[in-house]
Amino acid sequence: SGGSAVAVQADMCLASIGSDTGGSVRQPAAFCGVVGLKPTYSRISRYGLVAFASSFDQIGPITHSVEDAARLLEVMAGPDGMDSTASQQPVPAYSALLEPLPHYRVGYLKEAIDRPGLQPEVHDALQSMLYTLRSQGHVVEAVDFPYLDEMIPTYYILTTAEASSNLSRFDGVKYGYRAPDATDLESLYKKTRSQGFGPEVQRRIMLGTFVLSASYYDAYYTKAQRVRRLIKEKTDELLRQYDFLVLPTTPTTAFKIGEKQDPVSMYLADIFTVQASLSGVPAISIPAGHDAQGLPIGLQIMSGAFREADLLAFANELMAVPTA
Repeated sequence: SGGSAVAVQADMCLASIGSDTGGSVRQPAAFCGVVGLKPTYSRISRYGLVAFASSFDQIGPITHSVEDAARLLEVMAGPDGMDSTASQQPVPAYSALLEPLPHYRVGYLKEAIDRPGLQPEVHDALQSMLYTLRSQGHVVEAVDFPYLDEMIPTYYILTTAEASSNLSRFDGVKYGYRAPDATDLESLYKKTRSQGFGPEVQRRIMLGTFVLSASYYDAYYTKAQRVRRLIKEKTDELLRQYDFLVLPTTPTTAFKIGEKQDPVSMYLADIFTVQASLSGVPAISIPAGHDAQGLPIGLQIMSGAFREADLLAFANELMAVPTA
């Protein structure tokens, strides 16, 4: 969704949509200094989306303001006969519900704020937000989340496994690109998938095929599903105790094109966004100032499932607070 975020930031359009599997709406929004919302899993139909990881994928709006995000969500959310996972829950008039309550209970992850590799300006922006919330009378408390280091491996095991299955249909027979120089069925499969998929997609398909293989299924995939359940249970528990969880959207501001050549370092950039994806809860990234180079900083807010109205109202309140 990088192009979607840039299009909004550059005023090429009023709003855009993106697909968020592990942060692909929120992370570009943070890098571009705009608003990016990942709704609750199933809040918006996935019909028409090229499936990557079906139990994670969710459509979300990218906008300049929280109010615009609320209006888009209002239009896009709701049941759809073409997507059996789309929720039947009624869709509130989100744009008319942007008045926040006077006081909330807000938690922040201690492990996130003290994490090595967190850019100092991102750390300072989060601390500034927490200070502002306290000064406004909100209850702000540090919370323990013991699974932070397990989230990235869990996310990548599960999403690559789902991707290897979902993307197997793109073989040149019925779907998508077909290699023009194929001479038989075997070369059609090989050439189509080699030419049609980029290196990163191929890498993820291979990893997913590996973790689903009979020899490694229990060691990786089954174990990752168990850890996902623990992450979801702990996140849901925290969101019963607190109205919102606040954390950075990304550990750093935007990096240069091609700067992160190591795939692992790229994957680690998702450390703060995958929690909402693994748990299926809504999360929004809002602009929170700039670093010393003038690059935008994004901060992220999570709420309980289907509490987008509260999330948007709170985010809208924070957007009104002046930032550096």
